[in-house]
Amino acid sequence: MLILMYKEALLNTNHLNDALPPSVVSILQDFEDIFPEEVPNGLPPIRGIEHQIDFVPGAVIPNRPAYRANPEETKELQRQVGELMEKGYVRESMSPCAVPVILVPKKDGTWRMCVDCRAINNITVKYRHPIPRLDDMLDELHGSSVFSKIDLKSGYHQIRMNEGDEWKTTFKSKFRHNVGGVRISIASPQNFKGIEA
Repeated sequence: MLILMYKEALLNTNHLNDALPPSVVSILQDFEDIFPEEVPNGLPPIRGIEHQIDFVPGAVIPNRPAYRANPEETKELQRQVGELMEKGYVRESMSPCAVPVILVPKKDGTWRMCVDCRAINNITVKYRHPIPRLDDMLDELHGSSVFSKIDLKSGYHQIRMNEGDEWKTTFKSKFRHNVGGVRISIASPQNFKGIEA
């Protein structure tokens, strides 16, 4: 038996599918507190797997201008940045290193804020991590019967930046510079590999 569950189903244990075995429903209800609606405010604790950004020696630090935005996008950007500040994930900054943010429409009509990290990526030391082979991963799953798929939207907010590297994550909007204490944009395979191990 193979069961693929989504975060919404895990969070809403009162309306679980009747097709699920009672033992699975019982386990989900017992561990309901593990899947909170929202990640707690503030920076995550230091765990020893902080995200580190190493620049190529002698590289020119990027300071890109903010992208143009219409009034609707500007309001949405202010709202999303305000929400991140309220939660304690970002703070105002005057870092010499800054990249712009852009809003990308999602299928449901809302907007996703994306940090354009290309300028930072161009001067970042590239570390190589082997990509796991599909056969090896399937071998590891042999015998498993229950699987869950949890939305990693908030996963970025759970990987803390290495102390002293926060200034390298500064993003710029029309009105302010903000620096993140957590990884707020592109996932780094090296961090997820570190968590996995």
